[in-house]
Amino acid sequence: MTANLLIAGTKFCAAWSTGSSAILSEGVHSLVDTGNQVLLLYGLHRAERPPDEQFPFGHGKEIYFWSFVVAILIFALGAGISLYEGILHLLHPSPLENPFIIYIIITAALVFEGVSWVISIREFRRQEKSRMGFLQAIRKGKDPSLFLVVMEDSAAMLGLLVALAGISLTQLTGSPLFDGTASVVIGLILGVTAMLLARETKGLLIGEAADVETVRAIRKILIDGKYVDHVNEVLTLHMGPDFVVTTVSLDFADHVPAGEVERTVVELETAIRNRVPEVKKVFIEAEAWRRPK
Repeated sequence: MTANLLIAGTKFCAAWSTGSSAILSEGVHSLVDTGNQVLLLYGLHRAERPPDEQFPFGHGKEIYFWSFVVAILIFALGAGISLYEGILHLLHPSPLENPFIIYIIITAALVFEGVSWVISIREFRRQEKSRMGFLQAIRKGKDPSLFLVVMEDSAAMLGLLVALAGISLTQLTGSPLFDGTASVVIGLILGVTAMLLARETKGLLIGEAADVETVRAIRKILIDGKYVDHVNEVLTLHMGPDFVVTTVSLDFADHVPAGEVERTVVELETAIRNRVPEVKKVFIEAEAWRRPK
């Protein structure tokens, strides 16, 4: 967050001294990223509050809400201002001044953003603990604070490369139109990033089920349960990145006394919470299985 704020200030100074539309868009991008990280920190802090009477399942979904707000800000501020500035520069082009300063700024920003990008990728891989592809891991990820930073850093790297290309072409050809076009492209990159983030966080905000592996692990425990004749239904819901609520319907053997059923339910609940740590609440209902017609 601190690095983004410093980079943003440097980019704005470079944009003011050179008149570059692309580097101004990148300054807006870094400033929006700084604000987004403030909101994410706030969301993480709010999500850690314990359950209470009004929110018996905790406040874990706060991180989903603030991640959605971040996506809106990227679209409204980052993409909107970049597109506006790029179109304005295309309609009223102005020559670049002191482009050498821009190359220094972009090179430094690429180094800083590259380090941040590598760290975020490693952390994302470590937390996900899966062998699935990167894009698939983002689609199935349940912690937006991880994949949001990865996508922001990826967009930042791509935006810097576009700005570098636009400024280089402007200097080589003498046409300032390439600089304005680069600003428009940066705006489009931010717009696409914002829409992808909004799509990923929307499902979590509404109420998304746990991943297939988690549900399969729960079902395996239930199938192996004592006196369980049939697992009717397993429903899961993410109340936060590491907080899953599970509701189960089981058909127990008819000859089993009620006391044995109660003991089996307690054993199953304990086994699920021990083997699947993200499951914090388990509700088991005894119900006769009816074959679907």
